[in-house]
Amino acid sequence: MPHYVITARDGTDPDALARRMAARPAHLANVTPMVEAGQIIAGGAMLDDAGRMIGSVTIAEFADRAALDHWLATDPYVVQGVWQTIDIQPFRLAVLAKR
Repeated sequence: MPHYVITARDGTDPDALARRMAARPAHLANVTPMVEAGQIIAGGAMLDDAGRMIGSVTIAEFADRAALDHWLATDPYVVQGVWQTIDIQPFRLAVLAKR
């Protein structure tokens, strides 16, 4: 299955962080089964210089681009307007560190 790097930036309006925090529990509940299944390889928040969350980066495996697009169309961060710009890049995983 193909891998992808998804870089999603939050809005920059004054309500952006509050919108993220309101959607965060539903977003985490949505991705938890994907993490448990090994579909999401890595994911986390991008931070600004003050340590505030301003977006997300995810490395994930999907059956195809249509499956990735479906996930994005239904994820709470998209549905609730947290992620404002999303860049998707096909990715070939070469090294995976064990933690």
